[in-house]
Amino acid sequence: MINMILLGPPGAGKGTQAELLVDRYHLPHISTGDIFRAAVKEGSPLGQKAKAFLDAGKLVPDDIVVGIVKERLNQPDCQEGFILDGFPRTIPQAEMLDSYLTEVGRQITAVINIEVDFEVLIRRLTGRRVCRNCHAVYHIANKPAKNPGICDHCGGEIYQRDDDTEETVRKRLEVYQEQTEPLIDYYRKCGKLKTFNGEEPIQTVFDQICFALEEQKG
Repeated sequence: MINMILLGPPGAGKGTQAELLVDRYHLPHISTGDIFRAAVKEGSPLGQKAKAFLDAGKLVPDDIVVGIVKERLNQPDCQEGFILDGFPRTIPQAEMLDSYLTEVGRQITAVINIEVDFEVLIRRLTGRRVCRNCHAVYHIANKPAKNPGICDHCGGEIYQRDDDTEETVRKRLEVYQEQTEPLIDYYRKCGKLKTFNGEEPIQTVFDQICFALEEQKG
């Protein structure tokens, strides 16, 4: 059984690796942003509590965030393993997750940490462009549209998202550094951290992750 956490700053390639890992190991990819939005939309008791904080412009308390994650981990498709992406974000969340998993006789088996130099991440994220119509993703350097500003697929307008401007990207990376980087030491001390160079080609990183997971299963 593989109970995995993906760590890494915005733009490190966690989502891409998660898709590949889902195909290889047939595990549910639990993006906490997705389940959070789903809980709010569905109006579940925890979702309603979360919405009250969000509507007031406040951070949602850890116990509510962890509660929403626990509800997802309790679902049948997670009983043979899971891939957590975007959670935990802080040491207290990690401790609450460990406590819950211990209660149900489970544990995190691997923490995949993808490292990328921040200046590389800034170039990656500020160069990203998205189609307003079909949401196809481009990059001005690595994957430009055939015709500047026009989507290859649907002819829609290509634009830069507000959260991809350099000022916003730097702020997101600062928040990650302050809140989430301490998790690297936390999981290193637990003996579960496996770090990979996210500046390597996607397939190379994926092969290295799979090798480490298979070696661990041994």
